[in-house]
Amino acid sequence: MKIGLETKLKAKGENKVSKDIFQEMADRWGSELVARTQIERFTGGLLSAKYLANLDSDGTGPVRVKCGRKVGYPIKSLVAWLRQRSSK
Repeated sequence: MKIGLETKLKAKGENKVSKDIFQEMADRWGSELVARTQIERFTGGLLSAKYLANLDSDGTGPVRVKCGRKVGYPIKSLVAWLRQRSSK
């Protein structure tokens, strides 16, 4: 059984997930863009490239940048989008 971040924080006596978790992810990334192919690595497996492609086709995904056939997401808008979609 996997123990998630929320479970670990509760075990330490903290009642909620840190609101800065997404900023921590961005700070560790080291680039201003996250390639769609790297989204699983960036989110720790929470999102897949296929899921983001589906959201993009619906127009409900994060802001994207295209360079030829490659798609990337500016880190600031991706973090804002993740915060908006996260539950407490």
